[in-house]
Amino acid sequence: MKKIGILFGMEETFPPAFVERVNSKNEKDIVAEYVTVDKVAMGQPLGYAVIIDRISQDVPFYRAMLKNEAAAGTCVINNPFWWSADDKFFNNALATQIGVPVPKTVILPSNVHPPDTTSKSFRNLAYPLDWDGIFNYVGFPAYFKPFAGGGWKNVYRIENREQFFEAYHETGQLVMMLQEEIVFTDYFRCYCLDRKEIRIMDYDPKQPHHLRYVREPKKHSKALIGKIREYVLKLNNALGYDFNTVEFAVRDGIPYAIDFCNPAPDADVNSVGEENFEWVVENAAKMAIRRAKAWNPKKYNTTWGEFIKNTAK
Repeated sequence: MKKIGILFGMEETFPPAFVERVNSKNEKDIVAEYVTVDKVAMGQPLGYAVIIDRISQDVPFYRAMLKNEAAAGTCVINNPFWWSADDKFFNNALATQIGVPVPKTVILPSNVHPPDTTSKSFRNLAYPLDWDGIFNYVGFPAYFKPFAGGGWKNVYRIENREQFFEAYHETGQLVMMLQEEIVFTDYFRCYCLDRKEIRIMDYDPKQPHHLRYVREPKKHSKALIGKIREYVLKLNNALGYDFNTVEFAVRDGIPYAIDFCNPAPDADVNSVGEENFEWVVENAAKMAIRRAKAWNPKKYNTTWGEFIKNTAK
C-alpha cells in the first residue's frame, strides 16, 4: 500500500478535503491520510510515498523531518531543501535571467546588526550606502518588505525617502528589499500544480483578505492570459515548485511577476472561494496520485528546478 500524507497546521478546510478526494478515487493500493510523526530517526522514512507539506515553513522540526524523508526516498511536495534555500530577492534575480518581467528591486542590510556581529563584521559594506543611486533606480512610490517572508507581514508602502528611513528604523534585524511599485490595471494570482496545471484567478490585493479573490472576473485578452500562463510555467520550472502561486500586476499590458515564492499558498475555501477551492483540491489529489504511482523507494523522488539541474558541473 502506497500512502499519501498531508502535513499541516491550523488549516481547517483543505487538508480534510484533500484526503477525502484522494480516497474517493479508489485508486488501487493508494490511500491518503494525515501524516503522523512519532519518531524521526536518521535515514528512516515514516512510510509515506508522498507528503504534501503545508506547515514546515513555520516549524523547524518539521522542516528537518521532511529533509530526512526526502533523503530516504519520499516524494516531498515542495522540496524542503530548495524551499529552505530560496528567498524572494533571489526569485526576482532568477526571473530576470529567464525573461520574466519583475519590478526593479534592491536588497538592503538589516538596520540593526545581527546577533554576534559588530561594525567590524561589515567592513566590506560601504557607509553610507549609495542611497541616491538606490532611490533613483527603484523610484517612489515603492514597497519595502522582507526578502524572505510572507503573509504581508512587515510590508510598507513608501512614498519618499523620509518615509523609507522611518520604516527602515522599525525593521530591526530583518533583511529587507525595496521594490518598485507597479501601478496596475489588472492583478492575478495563479495556482500552479505539478509545474503544468494552472488556474489564473483575478485578484485584488487592496481588498480585505476574504474578498481578494474576485468572484466575477472580467474578460481578458487571449494574448495576456497566454503570456501569464507562459510566465507561470517558466518560473515554476526554473524553481522546481510543484505547489505554488504566482502573482502578477499588469501595467501597460505587461504582466510583472510580483510574488512567486508561495510554496504553501492559501487554499482555504473561505478565502479562495468554492470554485477555486474545488480546482485546487482536485488537482492536488491528482498530482499526489500521479507521484505515488511513479514513486520508487530506491530513488530520490523530490523535484529540483531547472536552475539547479542546469548548473554547470
